[in-house]
Amino acid sequence: MKNQYETVFIITPVLSDIQVKETVKKFRDIITEHGGEMVNEEDWGLRKLAYPIQKKSTGFYQLFEFAADPSFAKIWETQFRRDERIIRFLTFSKDKHAVAYSEKRRNKTKAKTEKEN
Repeated sequence: MKNQYETVFIITPVLSDIQVKETVKKFRDIITEHGGEMVNEEDWGLRKLAYPIQKKSTGFYQLFEFAADPSFAKIWETQFRRDERIIRFLTFSKDKHAVAYSEKRRNKTKAKTEKEN
């Protein structure tokens, strides 16, 4: 049985757009290689950090929502720790209420986007 997870990670701001996209693709591929399934992905762009991390005040934020086996969490976090382009990350397992809230939020955002177009 697969658990639902959500990860937010911050990529160092000194990378080019191409390097940021490559980093995001690398982590997306790690999920699919280990039998996981991407549910949602959001690019929050370059944002100011609440406090400096590794002498950096900004970073590229990325959100992944995915389903994977519980054993995958350890592999996933090890990959983040090994990648020097990642300055922070947070992964948590979602319960049924968090999954429902995420779906509702995505549908609301989708409806708002369609209304604007």
